[in-house]
Amino acid sequence: MENRLDRWTERVIVCILAVISLLVLYPLWFVLIASISGPEAVLRGEVWLWPKNFSLVGYERLFQNPEIVRGYLNTILYTLVGTALNLILTVAAAYPLSRKDFDGRGPFTAMIVFTMFFSGGMIPTYLLVKDLGLLNSFWALILPTAISVWNVLIMRTFFQTGIPYELQEASFIDGCSNIQTLLRVVLPVSGPVMAVMLLFYGVGHWNAYFSALLYLADRELYPLQLLLREILIQGQMQEMVDIGDDSLARGLLDAEAIKYAAVIVANLPMLALYPFLQKYFVRGVMIGAVKG
Repeated sequence: MENRLDRWTERVIVCILAVISLLVLYPLWFVLIASISGPEAVLRGEVWLWPKNFSLVGYERLFQNPEIVRGYLNTILYTLVGTALNLILTVAAAYPLSRKDFDGRGPFTAMIVFTMFFSGGMIPTYLLVKDLGLLNSFWALILPTAISVWNVLIMRTFFQTGIPYELQEASFIDGCSNIQTLLRVVLPVSGPVMAVMLLFYGVGHWNAYFSALLYLADRELYPLQLLLREILIQGQMQEMVDIGDDSLARGLLDAEAIKYAAVIVANLPMLALYPFLQKYFVRGVMIGAVKG
């Protein structure tokens, strides 16, 4: 039975969580209302809780730039192709490692896990990408990150604990091969872990910019996040310039509006995806838990 101390403890926890939620959500809310407010009001610090001097100049100027539209399409393409390749390779690696009748799964798992703790580093990776002829190409952002060891382990754990091995044995008795068992038995009941992997890989590709910064020189191939980085840097540089001239002042105001609009445009697809995959995301965190 709940006593008085338990009730007060629960109230304190609720208050703490409410404060943390406000601290997390307010920056998102501020960026949203700043993107549809007049840039003059934003610079003067007059925008706090609600939009002021409603304006869509940031979005108008943003989509007038052909590089932004092209970068948006590039990011969508990188995300779709990269995530599809990630899922295929992750399943191909995780399923054999989950099979009890795979004699070499221990050594192979050890070799794969070893790469989580010891990697070649940025410079050797860059030299490898260069030697493979991938520099300044579409595949430079896809192949170096084609698989995640952590995600392989998560999926392997799901195959081991979430799917009864007797189900696979029954498929073998019915004459299914390993590939048929994977495609017709294992994957159809692996919806939760596939959704989690889709979310992990998709968000990673959508937000990636550092690989593009290293490997791409052609602006035609730039993803949206790299162009957004340039916009933010240019906005900071303009703030350090004397804005006595009207043209410079106008440019600073436009840059401020574009900055907030670009953040909303860049993050809106992923924010819209989260509610549909939230329940799978929570279950994905529990997939890797150690069972007693």
